[in-house]
Amino acid sequence: MSDFQHSSAEKEARRTMPGRPWSPQEEPRQDALRRYLGAIAGAASARNTEESEHPHGGEDTGPPATAAPGPPAPEPAVLRVRDVMRVPAASVAGDLPFLDVAHTLAREQVSALPVVDSDDHVIGVVSESDLLAKAAVMAEPRRHGAVGRLWQHRLYDKSHGDTAATLMTFPPVTVHPEQRVADAAWTAAHGRLKRLPVTDHHGRLVGVVSRHDLLRALIRDDAEILAEVASLVGRHLLDPRAVEVTVENGVVTVAGKVDKAFVPELLASVRDIDDVVGVIDNTEAA
Repeated sequence: MSDFQHSSAEKEARRTMPGRPWSPQEEPRQDALRRYLGAIAGAASARNTEESEHPHGGEDTGPPATAAPGPPAPEPAVLRVRDVMRVPAASVAGDLPFLDVAHTLAREQVSALPVVDSDDHVIGVVSESDLLAKAAVMAEPRRHGAVGRLWQHRLYDKSHGDTAATLMTFPPVTVHPEQRVADAAWTAAHGRLKRLPVTDHHGRLVGVVSRHDLLRALIRDDAEILAEVASLVGRHLLDPRAVEVTVENGVVTVAGKVDKAFVPELLASVRDIDDVVGVIDNTEAA
C-alpha cells in the first residue's frame, strides 16, 4: 500500500476520532485492518476482471496462447475456504424451541448458528438479534403511540416465532469449500456477517467460517513473512548471514553489509511478497 493510501486512511481515522491520536496499541490493529481491506479490494477487483473478460460465464474464444518451452510454471497457492473452515460445525434443527436455541448459542459462545433440516441442508441462520426481537416483544408486548406501533410492526413476525425455523433469517448466505478465502471474505463484508455456513454442492452443512478465521488467513503474521524473506535472502546473496532481517506489522527492514549490486533485485522481490506493507533498506556497501 502506498504512503498516500496510508495517509488517507490515517486522515479518515482522525476525522472519525477528532483530537485523539492513535495509541501504540491501536496502530497494529489499524494496520491489520488496512491489509484486510486491501485483500478484500483485491478480491473484488479480480471478480470484476473475470466478469468483464467472461460476461456470460463462457470461456474466451480468442487464439490460444503459445506454450513456453519446458515444464509449465507452478501456479501460486490459493487459500480456499476448506483450508480455514471449522469442522464439525454446530447447528440447530428447525423445530428446536426458542429457549433451547438461546441455550445453544450461549453454550457454543457464538452469535449465530445455521438452521438445518433433517437431511442437514442449511435452511437459514438464527442469530442473537432474532432472539432479541422475540424476547423484546415477550417482555413488552404493547407500546403506545406512532413509534410504538412502528416498533411492533417491525418485530411482529419475530414475536410469533417459537422455533428456530420460525425465528431464523432466510435465505441463508453460504459459501462453498472450494471458494477462495478472499471471495468468502468479500461475501462476509458485503453482507456484514460474522459467520458463514459452508455447504457442499447439495446445500448440506460441512463447516463454518468466521470473519476472524478469514482475517487470520488473509493476513499472515510477521513470523511467516520473515521466513519467506529469509528464503529470498538465501537465494539472492552468497552469504545470507551478512544480512539481518526484521519484520514488524508487515514492514520489512533489511540491514547489513552486502554487495549493493544485489540489493535492488532483493528488495523488489521482498516487496512482491503477500502482506508486506513496506520495505526499509538499511544495508551498507560491503
